Amino acid sequence: MNKNLLFPDYLFEVSWEVCNKVGGIHTVIATKALTLVNELHNNLILIGPDLIKEDSGGNPEFIEDPQLFSAWKKQVESEGLNLKIGRWNINGYPIAISLNITNCIPDKDKIFFEFWEKYKLDSLPGQWDYIEPALFGYAAGRVIESFIKFNLTTYDRIVAHFHEWMTATGLLYLKDRLPQVGTVFTTHATAVGRSLAGNNQPLYKNLHTYNGDEVAKEFNLISKQSAEKLAALMADSFTTVSEITARECSQFLQKEVDVVTPNGFEDTFVPSGTKFNIRREQGRRKLLEVAESLFSEKYGDDVFLVATSGRYEFRNKGIDLFIDALGELNKSQTLSRHILAYILIPANHYGPRKDLINKLPVTDGAFGSKYLTHNLHDAEWDPILNRIKQAGLLNGSSDKVKVIFVPSYLNGNDGIFNLPYYDLLIGLDLTVFASYYEPWGYTPLESLAFSVPTVTTTLAGFGLWINNTNADSLICIDVIERNDDNDSEVITKVVQSIRKKCGLTTEEMSSAREKAYEVSRQVLWNSLISYYRTAYDVALQHVAKRIDRFVKIEEKQTEVIQEMVGPVDIK
Repeated sequence: MNKNLLFPDYLFEVSWEVCNKVGGIHTVIATKALTLVNELHNNLILIGPDLIKEDSGGNPEFIEDPQLFSAWKKQVESEGLNLKIGRWNINGYPIAISLNITNCIPDKDKIFFEFWEKYKLDSLPGQWDYIEPALFGYAAGRVIESFIKFNLTTYDRIVAHFHEWMTATGLLYLKDRLPQVGTVFTTHATAVGRSLAGNNQPLYKNLHTYNGDEVAKEFNLISKQSAEKLAALMADSFTTVSEITARECSQFLQKEVDVVTPNGFEDTFVPSGTKFNIRREQGRRKLLEVAESLFSEKYGDDVFLVATSGRYEFRNKGIDLFIDALGELNKSQTLSRHILAYILIPANHYGPRKDLINKLPVTDGAFGSKYLTHNLHDAEWDPILNRIKQAGLLNGSSDKVKVIFVPSYLNGNDGIFNLPYYDLLIGLDLTVFASYYEPWGYTPLESLAFSVPTVTTTLAGFGLWINNTNADSLICIDVIERNDDNDSEVITKVVQSIRKKCGLTTEEMSSAREKAYEVSRQVLWNSLISYYRTAYDVALQHVAKRIDRFVKIEEKQTEVIQEMVGPVDIK
């Protein structure tokens, strides 16, 4: 740790995913929080949206504490803001503010007009998926302003860290109102880059030809691009999570990042020793149990369990190529083991299948029933199910490779597995993430942490990072070269990776699992937090320059006044 770096006395961290588990940023902030809490204690304050309806039973991630900052809470509510103060129910239990934006909605036109006047933030084309987070960011900025004015002094070093375009308005608000606050903006994936990749455009070979603002017009992203670009330009410290995304930022946002901040991992929820073995056996048993119910077959210990997981981004996450690779494997006459492949991708389902719950014979009448654990809306139009059938994966009794599509969040209460994702991950033999667009890639990192070998690509930030920092990781992670044009090559490499792991002896597989865990130790937050320390220092150095400039202006003004009025006789 460099003790010469400036570090905040108070750190506010704002994200749509604080106490709101909707994607990988939730994991970034939640796991990083423990390292920061150990240093900042109650001076770390996280702010997220209150999206829970009153009749829903509350948010299990948020524990309200009416005693926290009770005097200030009365003040901030008198200012027209609606919030709850408590603790995020994660390791370290950091202070969290759950912010309701309802009071801001009637004033949205006035709010957005002021942002247009000051920054030319183009909110006019934005729909509700822009308006709601933009109002949240604005309200978060006001909350931080109110807290500072009520509780802190001019001597406190303060950093406000905003994640993604959804919080950009908060950064812009503070930039205008509180120049003594150092602002950090992190983009985890550019809106334009994600959209290009998701619409089958060649992102990488044509990167230098794209104009971010023009692409935003084409894909109706004008407001999101405007917010993201302004936040990047106005932030005291601009960061992103990988060198891949840094190139996107430079091209689409016209701003070089100040610091690349690779995502770390907190391993306090990874079991060890006997507990690890018990959890692995339980997870494996549950995965096999569901497969046996679905296929009316029994599987021995020799069956090979492989999975992919993440958001339903069919091409970006490489789901398409994973399925194609499984199809190729199923055609093989030399496959030595049965393979059960799980696609753990939340989709639009309407509850668990009752025949699976009750272990009744599964009928083949409904579309997709051979593959699904949960009932899926519009199953006949689902890209995953259609790709499975196109790949010749019929889940017949003679097939060596069978595929199970789990379209539910694995939160421990899905109705079929009733185990959280990590408790199933630990039971796998291999994971595959054939990513096309993956700014970082938590899923392969999580696999390694749970001693599960994995496959990723050079278009994932984590895959590229591993390639550059750990050449001795091949036994536990395959990083496949991927570009805009080599899908067939990637499929072949995925097939080879799965075959290779299937062919390992028990001793070799044990070594691969041990190496996986060892490699994951290099990506713990206690090491990677140093990158964020640099980002905070950059922001606070900018604050120091602003303050110095203000002091010099005041001194100059005093000199001018004295010259005008002359010396004052105080007798």
